[in-house]
Amino acid sequence: MSGSCAAAEEKAGSRQRLQMKVNEYKENQDMSSVSLMSVQKTVLEKTVKVCLVPFSLSNYKSGQLKLPKSLLDKYSKNEVACKKYKKTEIKTACTRILTSKMEATTSSKAESTLQKSSIDVHTENNQRQHKSTSDGDSDEDTTSSLDDFSGLSPYERKRLKNISENANFFASLQLSESAARLREMIEKRQPPETKRKKPRKKENETGCRRSMRLLNVDPLEVSLPVTPTQPTLVADENPLLPPGPLEMIPENRDDNSELFKEFLQTWAEVSKTSSKNIEKQLSSIKTYKANLSGMVISEDTVCKVTKGAILSMAFHPSEIKTLVAVGAHSGQVGLWDLTHQPKEDGVYVFQPHSQPVSCLYFSPANPAHMLSLSHDGTLRCGDISSAVFEEVYRNERSSLSSFDFLAEDASTFIVGHWDGSMSLVDRRTPGTSYEKLISSSLRKIRTIHVHPVQRQYFITAGLRDIHIYDIRSLTPSGSQPLISLTEHTKSIASAYFSPLTGNRIVTTCADCKLRFFDSSCISSQIPLLTTIRHNTINGRWVTEFRAVWDPKQEDCVIIGSRAHPRQVEVFHEMGEQVHSFLGGDCLVSVCSINAVHPTRYILAGGNSSGKIHVFMN
Repeated sequence: MSGSCAAAEEKAGSRQRLQMKVNEYKENQDMSSVSLMSVQKTVLEKTVKVCLVPFSLSNYKSGQLKLPKSLLDKYSKNEVACKKYKKTEIKTACTRILTSKMEATTSSKAESTLQKSSIDVHTENNQRQHKSTSDGDSDEDTTSSLDDFSGLSPYERKRLKNISENANFFASLQLSESAARLREMIEKRQPPETKRKKPRKKENETGCRRSMRLLNVDPLEVSLPVTPTQPTLVADENPLLPPGPLEMIPENRDDNSELFKEFLQTWAEVSKTSSKNIEKQLSSIKTYKANLSGMVISEDTVCKVTKGAILSMAFHPSEIKTLVAVGAHSGQVGLWDLTHQPKEDGVYVFQPHSQPVSCLYFSPANPAHMLSLSHDGTLRCGDISSAVFEEVYRNERSSLSSFDFLAEDASTFIVGHWDGSMSLVDRRTPGTSYEKLISSSLRKIRTIHVHPVQRQYFITAGLRDIHIYDIRSLTPSGSQPLISLTEHTKSIASAYFSPLTGNRIVTTCADCKLRFFDSSCISSQIPLLTTIRHNTINGRWVTEFRAVWDPKQEDCVIIGSRAHPRQVEVFHEMGEQVHSFLGGDCLVSVCSINAVHPTRYILAGGNSSGKIHVFMN
């Protein structure tokens, strides 16, 4: 019994040992298969290491790639063996690895051995690829290179091919030879270095002068002659003319000219026969328009009289002769007799002032007297009977701007100054001084005009305000205006009462507006009647525009225009444009200053070059 049991145990133990061997064999089989798969995976995915051989461009020729001699000798004898080895190497290596792995105790050691053997395989394949590339047959080389680089990716094969082609291309360019030739040419062209020669100093040459103060050298004990310093006198561009009467001598004529003597006689005769105290009646607008339409201009009624711009203008009241007087920016006073032909012989120019003549009138009591006011501070009267310019008023401390007659006999005047003050002048008093000097609240006075009926009132145009004063309430210390017109927003050029009744006031402002006020009742307020839009921007070279009343039609004013074609416009007090004087080729400039004959339909316009344009029937 015990023997049978022992036999049974021995048989069971042998079976167990057999089973353990079988299991161990199976595990080794599985491990070998796993290792083989990993070898295959490693062969396909491992990056190939390519060994590049250094070369020189001088060792290459076009279309040929040379390998080092050591590599050629090594593989020239074993070409056939390499081809056979290619097919059997992988199998032999795998068998060797499997055998070693079965004997190994760990799987990590087997895997590292397989990776190392796979790298050796690929390195040998790369060497065979280089060998097959050097063969001359293109078809066999293509097939052989595909077999040799079967373990490489297409990118690596293309990269090796590009390297070979680029090397052949650069060898064909012969860059090293060209660089050598260029280097030789550059070395030949370099100019030799020359040193600049320093100029030799002359022994007797005088050096630059230096300040004795900077050199700390005491000055020589030689005293310079004392030269008295005299003050330099600056010549005045427009010196004042000497006080007292000035002889009436035309600048454009000989003083002994027979024409000038005849002109003085004619002027005296027409002044005696001039109309006086003629009742003036206001005509209808329809009749007035018809009379204006008959006024024309021609070449005979256009003439240059003065050198500078015209600033003032007046008509002689004679109905027999047509005589117009103008005051210029140069201080000249010009007279033109339009009835004399040729027209140049009827022009006479005088120089009674040294600065611009801004106001000019013929005396209402004696038309043989022509009064002119200038910025030089003088007011003179040209007397034809004595052929002199008498000095009526002189003020060298202040510049004068405008004046008007306070009395109908032209014995007293009200004079405006540019500094805003006013002077009362009486011709009956000996001397050339004022009777009273009045200060006003205006900073400047541009124009001053007396009421034609109530002569105790007069109006002044300042910078932006218009004041009406009563002469009876003027005081030297300061006078307040009776009425102030503050509707203007910019500089005011002029302000005038209507010529017959004084019931209207017209103002010209730089805001391009003409304003009409109702002055029929002078009280604390004067209402604004009408505003007319009109371009009054004059610029630098054009004289300021001034709207003036027509003495024959006191509800209409006349003013120059900047419109094209050039023209002179007539407006009614209600804002209606009555007429436009167009001159065609005879009127090609802006007539800023205009005057109208008191009884005849004659209009004169002056421009900024001293030329007069006359419209007449």
